[in-house]
Amino acid sequence: MEQEVARLTQENGVLNEKNTTLTTEKEAVTQELAATNTVKTELEGKVDVASTLNAYAISITPVDERKGGKEKVTAKAKRVDKLVIAFDVDNRIVATGPTEVYVAITGPDGAPIAVEALGSGKFTTRDEGEKLFTAKVPVDFEAGKKKHVEFAWKQNSDFKTGNYKIEIYHNGFKIGEGVRSLKKGGIFG
Repeated sequence: MEQEVARLTQENGVLNEKNTTLTTEKEAVTQELAATNTVKTELEGKVDVASTLNAYAISITPVDERKGGKEKVTAKAKRVDKLVIAFDVDNRIVATGPTEVYVAITGPDGAPIAVEALGSGKFTTRDEGEKLFTAKVPVDFEAGKKKHVEFAWKQNSDFKTGNYKIEIYHNGFKIGEGVRSLKKGGIFG
């Protein structure tokens, strides 16, 4: 009986050692997994930021739509029927496929131009929080290639004299901006 107790005590000691070893190994694996998840999250964040499009060659063209479908570029506010906004985007990391850019136009009075009936709304930027956008523009992007984007903004009110600021956003970041000045029309304008 004493031999049996001694054998069981020895087995119990071996099992306790194995249990302690396994517990230590489990804690090490848990810490390694947490560190790996942290690195993974950081890398996903970097890829997310790096996959933001770049906008350049931004042009803002005020257009007067004439009878018969003819269009003429004009800088006189009272004659402008639409602003044609064009730019190029590229990025070597972003995946091929559809994406959207948001265009926010600020009028000469400093107020954002947003007409819900014309598709305007709100979106969230990474730096400024929630912001009004004038237009959401679809972009069918092909990885590693430059894509030309162009759209016309026709508002439901007259364009005013002054500076129109255009800001372009993708992935919550401002990727480009431009300003177009519209003059007062008339003989003395």
